[in-house]
Amino acid sequence: MTAPAGGRFITLEGIEGAGKSTVAHHVKEWLAARGIKACMTREPGGTALSERVRAIVLERGGEFLTPVTETLLMFAARGIHLDNLIRPALACGEWVVCDRFTDATRAYQGAGRGVSRDFIEALAQAVHPQLKPDCTLLLDLPVETGLARSKKRAGDAPADRFEAEPTQFFERVREAYLDLAMREPERIRVIDAARPLPQVEQQIATALEAFLDSKSQASGN
Repeated sequence: MTAPAGGRFITLEGIEGAGKSTVAHHVKEWLAARGIKACMTREPGGTALSERVRAIVLERGGEFLTPVTETLLMFAARGIHLDNLIRPALACGEWVVCDRFTDATRAYQGAGRGVSRDFIEALAQAVHPQLKPDCTLLLDLPVETGLARSKKRAGDAPADRFEAEPTQFFERVREAYLDLAMREPERIRVIDAARPLPQVEQQIATALEAFLDSKSQASGN
């Protein structure tokens, strides 16, 4: 299948333990096998300065971060990331595969922390008014399964500010993600991440094939 011209922005979303990092590598390799150059990045982070903001957000230090302040930090890191990596890559025709983007803020800070949806959308409009993901893969799985995977992966490492949240927090986050998918089914494709990895990869291949096909048809290829 012929890939559409120009860069495309693919994001991966899901709760802890959904396997986004593993899937990001698979997506990049899948695209490379079809002659599509892609860079892989993450949020918060992705650039040296954004990673410093990430450390502030995740660290369980002595100073308290309100939900609003946390949200502002997320968008500060996002603005740096966009200006220094994502937008330049897309402008050069490169595809970008990003582990989390603004949907994560809607789910984590919005549903999880209770930050106003209007406030989040106002920040999104200010930071990236003309940019949204072309395709989002939502890796969905039961919260208990995801948290068990995350704990096993972390081993004895201390939990960060999000990993330390109770199950109810992640239930709200998961529900918000699924609500977003219901509202934007063309962009957000739900992947059953509770299945074995080969089956997850097959679902992703199917979703990406459908995405490429829709973009190729739209561009007249």
